[in-house]
Amino acid sequence: MNEITMKLSADKFIRLALEEDINSEDVSTNAVMPEHKKGEVQLICKEDGIIAGLPVFARVFTILDEKTQIDFKVKDGDEVKNGQLLAIVSGDIRVLLSGERTALNYLQRMSGIATYTNIVCRLLDGTDTRLLDTRKTTPCMRIFEKYAVKVGGGGNHRYNLSDGVLLKDNHIDAAGGVREAIEAAKKYAPFVRKIEIEAETIEMVKEAADAGADIIMLDNMTPEMMAEAVYIIDGRAKTECSGNITKENINNITAIGIDYVSSGALTHSAPILDISLKHLKVIE
Repeated sequence: MNEITMKLSADKFIRLALEEDINSEDVSTNAVMPEHKKGEVQLICKEDGIIAGLPVFARVFTILDEKTQIDFKVKDGDEVKNGQLLAIVSGDIRVLLSGERTALNYLQRMSGIATYTNIVCRLLDGTDTRLLDTRKTTPCMRIFEKYAVKVGGGGNHRYNLSDGVLLKDNHIDAAGGVREAIEAAKKYAPFVRKIEIEAETIEMVKEAADAGADIIMLDNMTPEMMAEAVYIIDGRAKTECSGNITKENINNITAIGIDYVSSGALTHSAPILDISLKHLKVIE
């Protein structure tokens, strides 16, 4: 996520998050700090993991006051340890207090996703299978969660419904079958778009490969079925497996030769990384 992306896409969501938390005033902060006073606070990691979301963390504070300064000791993608000092945030104490929870919510969530993704990626070391995320993201958090997956070493599947053709079970039912769905997509979609289709049975795999699908998603298949599907496809299409893939069971598919594995767990089930702002002090 660069500065342009932040201003064009992320800023509006960060502002909404701040407005959600401060709809009129921060009563607690204004009670103890009615006037401007400069201070600083430490950003401290409370468990081991991969840090992600530092630009978002910083942007929360600079939206509230562009004079806020953040001295980062790490960068996105770094391994961090329990007790490690990650940054020092300095500026108007009212801003530090009012922005704390929103900034930490982003950083903890994104770092948790990056950490979990990194764990799963390591389980695929030594294979040619690439780990991808899905659209199973928190509403209005997709740009942040998919960024965190990339920081953790994973790849992004399509960003949204405008980003690519993926024909799932209900699309196939609506079209009248696998071949009909693929033919309809070929007629409608721009030629630069690849066509991916979901297959739940070996018969669907055969039909999809014969109809010229670019990518065939092997949905909720057993490892034995996946191996048979890869043999049948025989390089005519890229292969992707999906369906309840987690760090606990991903080893079941590593030897099959699947091109991609997509896992909703990267974004919907990753626990947060525990990070805190501590030791606030007034700077005279």
